[in-house]
Amino acid sequence: MERVYTTIQGDMWDTISYKVYGDEKYMGLLMQANQELLDIFVFGAGTILIVPEQKEEVIFDMPLWRQ
Repeated sequence: MERVYTTIQGDMWDTISYKVYGDEKYMGLLMQANQELLDIFVFGAGTILIVPEQKEEVIFDMPLWRQ
């Protein structure tokens, strides 16, 4: 079952990832599930994001310093 996350003012992709998964490295997973919101860098309050289940190892094309 998919979960949802409702943003608070000032949330960003990496902080949301940390809140829901415990690590910023999963922000790509959030971004893939919410592609219609990719043009938002800093969220206002009340945006609803789909939070897909975290896989064991999710590897995205990220710079080494973000992995």
